Amino acid sequence: MKSKIGCLFRNKASFTHAAKLILVKLTILPILDFGDVIYKISSNTLLSKLDAVYHSAIRFFLPKPLIPPIHDLYALLSESYGHCYEMWLGSKGLSLSPFHIRWQTSLFNRLFSRCARINPHALYLWFTSGLVFGLVSMCGSVVLLIRTLQQTVHQMTSDHPQGANQQTLQVVVPGINLPVSQLAYFFSALLVSGVIHELGHAVAAIREQVRVNGFGVFVFVVYPGAFVDLFTTHLNLISPAQQLRIFCAGVWHNFVLCVAALCFLFLLPVFLFPVYYTGAGALVTEVVQGSPADGPRGLSIGDMVTGLEDCDVRTVEDWNSCLTIHTHTPQTGYCVPTHTLQPSWAHGRVYRRLDTSIECCSNNSLTDLCFSYTKLQEKEYACLPARKMLSGSRVCRSNADCLTHTHLDTDPDTHSPSVCVTPSLENQTRLIRLTHPPNTQMLFVGYPPHLQYAVSLTNFAPRFGFLNLDLPVVMETFCKYVVSLSGALAVVNSVPCFALDGQWMLSALLEATLVTVVTDRQHRELIGFFLLLGGSALLAANVALGLWMVTAR
Repeated sequence: MKSKIGCLFRNKASFTHAAKLILVKLTILPILDFGDVIYKISSNTLLSKLDAVYHSAIRFFLPKPLIPPIHDLYALLSESYGHCYEMWLGSKGLSLSPFHIRWQTSLFNRLFSRCARINPHALYLWFTSGLVFGLVSMCGSVVLLIRTLQQTVHQMTSDHPQGANQQTLQVVVPGINLPVSQLAYFFSALLVSGVIHELGHAVAAIREQVRVNGFGVFVFVVYPGAFVDLFTTHLNLISPAQQLRIFCAGVWHNFVLCVAALCFLFLLPVFLFPVYYTGAGALVTEVVQGSPADGPRGLSIGDMVTGLEDCDVRTVEDWNSCLTIHTHTPQTGYCVPTHTLQPSWAHGRVYRRLDTSIECCSNNSLTDLCFSYTKLQEKEYACLPARKMLSGSRVCRSNADCLTHTHLDTDPDTHSPSVCVTPSLENQTRLIRLTHPPNTQMLFVGYPPHLQYAVSLTNFAPRFGFLNLDLPVVMETFCKYVVSLSGALAVVNSVPCFALDGQWMLSALLEATLVTVVTDRQHRELIGFFLLLGGSALLAANVALGLWMVTAR
């Protein structure tokens, strides 16, 4: 520092006042980057030497020092406010305000500096790729928001909205469209995504010779986040291309994190192969108490579901697909022996329900169901014990499917022809047999999607009994949230909107491209203002209508 000060003083007459100020900011201040820490912990001897350098730098562009020595300034502040609560918070890097808690530190500055020195050429290519991605994502995010707004308006004006959950971007409201049980995943994934975002900004800034004052985290209402504090003077002195590398680094790292989490999610069966296996069925990890799947003949934690009727289940995706098929297709029939069919009048009067379906069993029966079948070209009804009749029966759509099937009676030597019987149930209600060996089949009567909400399953089954069933579920769920939230942060921060990364990305882009076309800086700022105004209005409209869709409907 002494040699740099001496060089500056020897050439003092060659510089203007503005040039002197810039030289001090670029040569001396970066060396004193950790001055706020040094002055608090150093000895008096070292403080005197640092003060000499400090005042020499001031005298370089001022006739005499106008600021007291820094350590004396700290002493004055300590004497005046040593017992104040604000000073204690400031010393800890904490800041409190209504609905907002913020903590900032410079402890990670050295880590950022080390990362910025790793293979400079590779980092240049890395952040240049981020620059390209940031510009593409800025345009893509605007198109995506316009498309999402069109879908939302269409759903609001439609009498029968479809695909409300198919939108790429959705407003998340804890407790409404985000289960309370998933809050830990949501907030932890949001925090990780925010930290990686700011890590990209910090490393890119140091690489472009911009000082990082500190890194911090905050909680706004209940949402966590992170931030980096950059030295604005340094940031304004670099070129627009360098600024773009810094501003685009956040969304670039969010995109990379999203891809990395997605790859880890796909490779999770490979990573867990030594202790967990997949492909044998869908393992039950939770059954909602009091649900249709609960009970002595229902599903239990640890059961392996291998089939829904004639639909094989090898994964959770198969389970969801089979339930969707049964929801949108007519009720399956079953082949039963004709001699077991009894006239409907033996069990009670046949009557028609409000939805025009037929009921032929007593309302008090908990084991019998009304079945319809075709006999001599006429439809007949019979009340049958469901579990006894369907045990071992094959599925069918018509009597022709049962012609090749021979049902064995209780007497092994007696054979009886079979007929296809179909449960006579209310609209959207289905009878479904669930196979989960070695237990007997579970019979479900109800709306198939209700079964999805009643049971939680996983593809991973432990190879050893002491392993936790929930570990793969936790890893899988966390990765899914990281993919969703990190991708969402990349999209939202790319939008040219006030207070987001898109604002600074757009400003640097206009300075890099319009400086020769629009020479007046104020005109360029005016163009940027109107573009930011449009982007902010677009994002605000999506958020407002998204909240209305989530909370009001």
